[in-house]
This record gives sequence, structure tokens and C-alpha cells, in this order.
Amino acid sequence: MRNTRQRQVVLDIVRSTSTHPTADWVYEQARQIIPNISLGTVYRLLNRLHEEGLVAHVDVGGRKSRFDGNPGDHQHIVCEKCGRIVDVPDVIDASTTQRIEEITGFRVSTHRVDWFGVCPECQAQSTR
Repeated sequence: MRNTRQRQVVLDIVRSTSTHPTADWVYEQARQIIPNISLGTVYRLLNRLHEEGLVAHVDVGGRKSRFDGNPGDHQHIVCEKCGRIVDVPDVIDASTTQRIEEITGFRVSTHRVDWFGVCPECQAQSTR
């Protein structure tokens, strides 16, 4: 894929945040730089960037698609109240992967683990 200005802006936006943004949020940020960019263009670019392995698509069920500028193996924790997504240090190490391969006979190429709970901000709101 050509490295257009629009493509680079969208990629830079996703990589510049750790909030795991929605396409709508990326679109709003991109419009500040390229006022005439369309939401459809942002969606197409995000999908292409995902296909190329430059961003990850984070699907946490039932909610809007989110994107991650860190496409490598890592885990997330998701707030069940507000939907906030935070990266978790990788707790699945090589020995765990090897054990899974031994048990199942599969060769693991990648993994995905998502944790769910209630973030500190939502916990604080519920105690007020």
C-alpha cells in the first residue's frame, strides 16, 4: 500500500496513544490535521493497517472496535463499566507457551489474553 499522508496521519494517531481508540476517535483527531478526511477513509485505513500488521484490532466483544498501535503479543485488561482498555505486562511467558504446545500438540504462533474487571476510576465512582 502506498504511504499516503492520510495513511501516515492515521498510523501516527493510533501509535501516539495508549487508549486503544475507536475509529471515531481516530477520525476526530485526523480531522484536526486533515479537515477533509472522511470517516470511511479512516475505517479503510485502519483495516489496511491491521491487515499489514502495523496496528492491532482489539475486539473485546459487543463494544465498538478498538485499535492498538502496539500490534505485538501482549494482553489487555478491560473495564466492564466504562470500556477502558489498558495494556498488561505479558504474563504468558515462553514456558507457558511451550506447555500449551505440549498439552495440545499445536504450534503456537501468537496468543491473545484479555482480562476483565472494574478500573480504579469506576471503583471510586461506585463508592461515592
